[in-house]
Amino acid sequence: MGKFTVEEINLMCVFNTKSRRELIEDIGRVLPHLKESEMEELARNVLTKLQDMTDEEFTELVLEAAD
Repeated sequence: MGKFTVEEINLMCVFNTKSRRELIEDIGRVLPHLKESEMEELARNVLTKLQDMTDEEFTELVLEAAD
């Protein structure tokens, strides 16, 4: 599993989801609506990392937005 960047963690914190599967679905749902290429790339990177990890690894993540 790749380590998440601060930006990736902040993106995941935007969504109020408790499971890896829900987060994958939520990000996938908004992906077609992203207009900025940097934001789209960020979302795709998060999706790839989430898909490559297990549910157990996801529960160990500390999802707190950085200031």
